[in-house]
Amino acid sequence: MKRCMVVDDSSIIRKVVKRILGGPEMIVVEAGNGQDALAMCTAELPDVIIIDAVLPDMNAIDFIKGVRALPGAAHVRILVSILQFDIGAIMRAKRAGASGYLLKPFNRAQLVERFRDLQAAA
Repeated sequence: MKRCMVVDDSSIIRKVVKRILGGPEMIVVEAGNGQDALAMCTAELPDVIIIDAVLPDMNAIDFIKGVRALPGAAHVRILVSILQFDIGAIMRAKRAGASGYLLKPFNRAQLVERFRDLQAAA
């Protein structure tokens, strides 16, 4: 079974992602901040991480670098969720190890499409 982690300080965003992606073939786990998410990744790496670009305790770049430093994390696909298209922020995230980005607010179709694109690229 695949595992997806959603890291966002908004419980609403986390619940929406869990409702859309969760099911018999996908376990969705949630974290409200970067430190908790890194601790969860240390215990068990997910297959996909969707991370808010702006977290209360760390920036997405530091989180991505932290995940990429973990043993076995090369396979983890990371999507950075951003509020506005910012090519500089996207490129910094990709250089740190992100696989792509997702614009907020998103709807079911956008999230599912981006998620499928990620899985196809793996």
